[in-house]
Amino acid sequence: MAEAMDDLLAPQRQPDDTSFDNALRPRTFSEFVGQSSIKEALSVFTEAARQRGETLDHILFSGPPGLGKTTLAFIIANEMGVSCRVTSGPALERPGDLAAILSSLQPGDVLFIDEIHRLSRTVEEILYPAMEEFKIDLVIGKGPSARTIRLDLPEFCLIGATTRTGLLTSPLRDRFGYTARLGYYSIEELASIVIRSAHLLGIEISRDAALEIASRSRGTPRIANRLLKRVRDYVQVRHNGRLTCENCREALDFLQVDEAGLDEVDRRILTVLAVDYGGKPVGLNTLASAVSEEPGTIEDVYEPYLVQAGFIARTPRGRVATEKAFQHLDLKKDTSLF
Repeated sequence: MAEAMDDLLAPQRQPDDTSFDNALRPRTFSEFVGQSSIKEALSVFTEAARQRGETLDHILFSGPPGLGKTTLAFIIANEMGVSCRVTSGPALERPGDLAAILSSLQPGDVLFIDEIHRLSRTVEEILYPAMEEFKIDLVIGKGPSARTIRLDLPEFCLIGATTRTGLLTSPLRDRFGYTARLGYYSIEELASIVIRSAHLLGIEISRDAALEIASRSRGTPRIANRLLKRVRDYVQVRHNGRLTCENCREALDFLQVDEAGLDEVDRRILTVLAVDYGGKPVGLNTLASAVSEEPGTIEDVYEPYLVQAGFIARTPRGRVATEKAFQHLDLKKDTSLF
């Protein structure tokens, strides 16, 4: 049960999420809620490119998972009237994999590469001339008989997405014409997303119920939509489908999502920092071992929101539980340890 609840709050896409996400995904900038400054800039860029009849410049999106990077890529393609091809860094294992995708693009198409920071070095080097000159160099054969051929590519727009900007090499990062970091959404923005999603799913929901879901969604639209789906299931079985604020709160408590949007793993992390180590700094590997999670999972999935929400702080000596974390756990901080 606890594992299922942890998966619910993890912002990565789950196996059954694809069709659900596609059904709720906005198609235009006007339908997209949140990230107003980024949305406005992209709207200007796409309109200018469309008026000139040019291909849009390459774009890099960064930020935690579930904030709309993929959705924005599809919106850009839709606004430009072109197709969007989707792949990911780990899927492009060999230069030939990238060459096959690039050569199949039509002029002006959007190529979206998720987790672009995980591209192999050989694939990344092939990507450089493709982004700058719309040409790609391939080595045919091996040994003394090997030769290089240069293929001309149609002009395309590369949109990269990353959760770890620091892992991108400078040569790759510098080749993007526009870089945008997506931030967490406000509760009001998430409530608007929940209401829109409920309407598309044929669910009647009050503003108060939508705000209740939004307040526990960790600032992430993907989690808000996932919680809406699970709340719908709960009230269908327990309350004949009546999605009131009270029933919504009951469903979220059943899902072990507290008022701050923290799940069992979040609370375990805070408990280790505040109780087991008494508020003293804890290294990432030690923390991961204590909560039985991978260090990368702690750093990429759970930590960004906990830091943003002010529950933990990162220091040169390690992670530290803040006063807010002690209050959330209803504990008193022992200042004699500092």
